Amino acid sequence: MNFHLLQQYLDSLNEEYGIPALDVIVTKDHETVFRHMVGFSAPEGKRPVSDRDFYLMYSCTKLVTMTAMMQLIEAGKVSLYDPVSRFLPEWEYMTVINADWKSKGDQFSPGLREPSHFAKNRVRIIDCMSMTAGLTYDMRSEGIRELLEKKPDATTREVIAALARMPLLFEPGTRYRYSLGHDVIAAVIEVISGERFSEYLENHIFKPLGIKDLTCHMTDEQKSRLSALYRYQPDSKTMECLGEDVPVFAVSPNYESGGAALAGTAEAYAGVVEALANGGVGRNGNRILKEESVMLFTHSVLTGEAVKDFRVGRFLEYTYGLGVRVKTEQIIGQSPTGEFGWDGAAGGYAVVDPFNHVGIFYVEHILNFFEGYSVIHPRVRDLVYKGLAR
Repeated sequence: MNFHLLQQYLDSLNEEYGIPALDVIVTKDHETVFRHMVGFSAPEGKRPVSDRDFYLMYSCTKLVTMTAMMQLIEAGKVSLYDPVSRFLPEWEYMTVINADWKSKGDQFSPGLREPSHFAKNRVRIIDCMSMTAGLTYDMRSEGIRELLEKKPDATTREVIAALARMPLLFEPGTRYRYSLGHDVIAAVIEVISGERFSEYLENHIFKPLGIKDLTCHMTDEQKSRLSALYRYQPDSKTMECLGEDVPVFAVSPNYESGGAALAGTAEAYAGVVEALANGGVGRNGNRILKEESVMLFTHSVLTGEAVKDFRVGRFLEYTYGLGVRVKTEQIIGQSPTGEFGWDGAAGGYAVVDPFNHVGIFYVEHILNFFEGYSVIHPRVRDLVYKGLAR
């Protein structure tokens, strides 16, 4: 193994793009084979990046939420094909807008009184996992706003009940739209387990793996370790430090987003990636999933038009599976088909390869930096595999 080219590339990213800080961890067979930190986690070069730095994981949370749901499926407490209404009664009678959702634009979110009709299909667990439920990503939809006006401290379960009042964009199971499906799954996890979503993750994933610095609720000490968050300004091609103005995907103090709640260190998150890459077994020998369950993540759910929906703009070699992207084409890229993972709004990027027992976690802390997804992430992935082959 020789990761010289990968390290050179990572070292070049500050000069090429102005990336202030990054951390990369590569594991193979329960061994960290590469770790490289670049830059400063506080503005003006005041604090070099360290292994203690915290990052907002944003949508990288989704991989952990899917691990939790797969545990419950494995235990026979829920099926992929169960209707969500089995656990959340408010989801029994759903409606679908009459209009063609594609003609409404990518940012369209229906109101409560949008002309609609009763859905022919039930919203199933697999639909929420695969983003085919017909939901949007509007956390300020009319139903949720009305709830918060009455109860500003609403719980996850209450917010997801309010979300069920909103019309769907399309018949469940027929198309793909990036949405709040993972947040619905978090509420289902709470009902099945009898634990808060954050408690479930702690008790059934983090503690068994010996992970301490991955959480839905940062302590003051952990907040003091938060790496500075930036927003990329495309017009000026500069990175704007957001200071204390840190965006979070939490509509209330008691809401725990299955799609975006986690914050933690790179090493902590990489511990989950490593376990999945090794058939569900962590470095400490504890198992969080059976190997057969992990392998379910290596298969696509989307077909037909839904695949086209997913691939708009990027992801040419990927489609979407059980809450994760899945590589289905060997046309480009060094990783094998079946490799899976996801990324986050601030540039986090997870790769799980259970065939070669390889895990990759790359993290920066920059919002609105789309070149990170289209250029940097695939380049990092391919340089990892080149390094492993050398």
